[in-house]
Amino acid sequence: MQKKILNKILTISIGLVWLANGLLCKVLNLVPRHEQIVGRILGDAFAKPLTISIGISEIIMAIWVFTGYKSRLNTVLQISIITIMNSIEFVVVPDLLLWGKLNSVFALLLIAVIFYNEFYLNKKTTNALC
Repeated sequence: MQKKILNKILTISIGLVWLANGLLCKVLNLVPRHEQIVGRILGDAFAKPLTISIGISEIIMAIWVFTGYKSRLNTVLQISIITIMNSIEFVVVPDLLLWGKLNSVFALLLIAVIFYNEFYLNKKTTNALC
């Protein structure tokens, strides 16, 4: 029973991370550094619309996390996105990251929590990605 409760708490927390980053940081631009990161990586000309698009995608990811639909596929996608995004930022724009290159440690912790939540706490009867 405790695994189930912890799974629910972590699922909501993970969803809130995606929602906060997408809505607050990117769509509402409460953290302008995100637009600067996108501008430096993809070009300043389209930084604002691309940042908003990324934010909307993160909001969609939050909704997907909250629904629990195909949670294993969702988990693999989250881990892949976080890994790719943070690897690019680590190499290209470490000076714009909140904790510089140390951001990668927090990204790895988030990945570990997401993995643990799905593959340990959320036991499924099948091992398929669905």
